[in-house]
Amino acid sequence: MNINTNYQNIADSYLFSTVAKKVSEFALANPDKKIIKLGIGDVTLPLCKAVVEALKKASDEMGVKETFRGYGPEQGYDFLKTKLQAYYKTHNVELELDEIFISDGAKSDLGNILDLFAVDNTVLVPDPVYPVYVDTNTMAGRKIVYIDANADNDFLPLPDESIKADIIYLCSPNNPTGAVYNKEQLKKWVDYANKNNAVILFDSAYECFITDENLPRSIFEIDGSKTCAIEFCSLSKTAGFTGTRCGYSVVPKGLGEGILNKIWLSRQKKKFNGVPYIIQRGAEAVFTPTGQKEIQENLSYYKENAKLISDVLKKHNIWHIGGKHSPYIWLKCPNNMSSWEFFDYLLENIQVVGTPGVGFGKNGDGYFRLTSFGSRENTLEAVQRLDNLL
Repeated sequence: MNINTNYQNIADSYLFSTVAKKVSEFALANPDKKIIKLGIGDVTLPLCKAVVEALKKASDEMGVKETFRGYGPEQGYDFLKTKLQAYYKTHNVELELDEIFISDGAKSDLGNILDLFAVDNTVLVPDPVYPVYVDTNTMAGRKIVYIDANADNDFLPLPDESIKADIIYLCSPNNPTGAVYNKEQLKKWVDYANKNNAVILFDSAYECFITDENLPRSIFEIDGSKTCAIEFCSLSKTAGFTGTRCGYSVVPKGLGEGILNKIWLSRQKKKFNGVPYIIQRGAEAVFTPTGQKEIQENLSYYKENAKLISDVLKKHNIWHIGGKHSPYIWLKCPNNMSSWEFFDYLLENIQVVGTPGVGFGKNGDGYFRLTSFGSRENTLEAVQRLDNLL
C-alpha cells in the first residue's frame, strides 16, 4: 500500500489554528475580558421562515408512504433547478436545466471538479486567495502559479500574457478581500481563457451581496464565457445554509464541446448520491418571492454591519476595500504593522479578533480581514472599541 504523498505537501492550517491558540490563551489569562470575534466567515442569523416551513413540510412528506422519496437524481431535482434557471434569467443569463448541478456546497464542488482534469494541467490562482483552491490542487500534485493581487491593482489582478495556465481560479466578490470585478475586467479573463484553451473556475459564493446592477453577479453575463468557464455558488451565505449544506455548479454544454458537462454528470453519478430531498425543498423556498424577501432582510443586516465597520475605518483614515458588495472588509494594518502584529494589538488592547491577511498569501501581509457576519450587538461594541483605540 502506497499513500498519495502529495497530502504531505499541504501546509498545516497555521492560520486558523494559530488564531484559535492565541485567542484561547488570552481567554484563559483574562477570564473577565469579553472577546468579540470578527474573523469568522460563518453566518449568525437563523434560516428564514420560508425555508424552515419548507423543511418542515418536506420532513412530513418523508413520513408518509404516498409522498416518501428514496434515491433522488444525483444532479438535483428539477423543481430546484427550474428555480435556479429562473434566478439566472433575472441576471440575463439563459441556462439549460441539464447545465445546472445541485451539490452540498461550493467548497465541495471546487475540489471535486478537479477529477475532470489531468494532473499535468497548470493552475493559476491570485495571491491572496481562498486556501481551498491551493490545497485541493496540491493534493493532486498539480503545478500552481500565482498572479499578484495587491493595492496597485485594487486586489483585482488581470491576465498576464506571459503566464500560461490551464485552470484559472477567480472569486468575485472575493474572499478574503471583498473586491469585485466589473464586466470589462472579467471580459479580459474570458478572452484570455478562450485564447489559451483554459478553463475558469468561477467562485460566485458571495454574488448575493452585489447591489450595483452594473457589476456582474455571474461570469455567464460575459460574452464568450460559456466556452471557457464553470461557475460555483452556494446558499451558505445567500440564505444561511452553512449548517444545512446546499449549493450548485453550472457546467455549460458549450464548454469543451459538451465533453465537460457529460463527464461531470458521469462523475456525480459515480461518486455522489445527491443532496437530500428535504434540503432541496428548503433551497427551493429561497427562490420564491417570500424567500427572496426574507433573505434580503438578512443580507441587509450583514451589509449594515459592514457599513458600521467601514465607517469607523474611514473616520480614522484606514485604507480598506470590501464591505459594500461583500461581507468582508480588507484593511491595511495601521502604522506599517504586520498582519500578526495587528492581530495581537487588537486582541490585547480591545479583545477584537480578526483574520491576519498573510494567512491567505504573501501579498496579504500587512493586511487584515474583518467580517460582518457577527451579531449587531457585538458589531456595534467592536466598532466602538475600534473607534476608541484607533
